[in-house]
Amino acid sequence: MKRTIVTYTTKAEHADENARLIAGVFDQLYARAPEGLRYMVLRYGEGRFAHVVEQDAGAPSLSDFDAFRAFQENAAQRWLTRPEVNEVTIVGSYGMLRDPT
Repeated sequence: MKRTIVTYTTKAEHADENARLIAGVFDQLYARAPEGLRYMVLRYGEGRFAHVVEQDAGAPSLSDFDAFRAFQENAAQRWLTRPEVNEVTIVGSYGMLRDPT
C-alpha cells in the first residue's frame, strides 16, 4: 500500500474554486467506488489544502478519473505555493484510516 500526502496553498481568490473542483473528484469517486483507493482532502487556514491518498497495489490512480484531471488542469494558476508531495507511513491512527500496517 502506498500512502501520500500533498500539501499546498492556493491564492485566496482561488480557494473556493479549488474546493469546488475537489468536490467534483469526490462525486466521481463515489459514483465509481474504485476498490483499493482511498482519498481525503483537508482545507485549513487561508487557502491551504492537504490531500491524503491511500492506494493499494493494482488500484486505479486518481489521474485515471476525468474529474481529477479537470482539477489538475490550470492548477498552477490557482497555487500560491507549489505542491509538496511526500510518501508517508502511519506512526499511529485511531479510527482515521485503514489498518496502519
